[in-house]
Amino acid sequence: MRKLALVRRPGPRLADGIVTHIDRSPVDLDLALRQWEEYVEALHDHGWQSVEVDPADECPDAVFVEDTVVVYDDLAVVARPGADERKPETPAAEEALRRLGYRIARIETPETLDGGDVLKHDGTVWVGLGGRTTPGAVDQLRTLLAPLGAHVVGVPLAKVLHLKSAVTALPDGTVVGWDPVVDDASVWESYLPVPEEPGAHVVLLDEATVLMSTSAPRTRALFEERGLRVVAVDMSEYEKLEGCVTCLSVRLRGAPTA
Repeated sequence: MRKLALVRRPGPRLADGIVTHIDRSPVDLDLALRQWEEYVEALHDHGWQSVEVDPADECPDAVFVEDTVVVYDDLAVVARPGADERKPETPAAEEALRRLGYRIARIETPETLDGGDVLKHDGTVWVGLGGRTTPGAVDQLRTLLAPLGAHVVGVPLAKVLHLKSAVTALPDGTVVGWDPVVDDASVWESYLPVPEEPGAHVVLLDEATVLMSTSAPRTRALFEERGLRVVAVDMSEYEKLEGCVTCLSVRLRGAPTA
């Protein structure tokens, strides 16, 4: 199975990115670029081919490309970001997916949806409802994905910007989260609390390997005790902007050919 990942290089205005739940702190742009390169290299090392989305240097948050689109099977649903200043980020991501052969749909005005609010596993699609995503957008996504067999579930949020700032899923479907920012863990049948906030963010590299931040060493040990292989990368500059390992790519499994 071909594995592709959409990525977008950090732009010159990265330090001006939006922060909502934490205090702003200085961002080292040179270090951020090195961290992005190491992140992409980690994907390459585990069989992923990266596809660079054209830059959107006028948009500070454009590196967080996950927010621009939700991909399910052969359908790419172009998001409509909840922050107006992020809306110009989506056209280049749409064009990249169109070139790869995906069917294109869009979240329509006036509703808004950020891709970082969407967690998918084994036919279920959980969508955060709170800061950036509206109930009407969840309804639109449900309608678009229903023909593909997806079950879409809205999850109210109050403590974080995006759902995947609070929880992600391990390869076996266990949802991991940092309890202080999880509103209702009973949403998931299998839930594992982790001891550090960055430990709640994982990217699945394969059925036994996860990518995560170096800033969660106790969580890494917990995952390794469960038999997982862990690849850790430094995300310090992105964590200053409420970003994490999931935000920096859109993972495409079994991508169609153009």
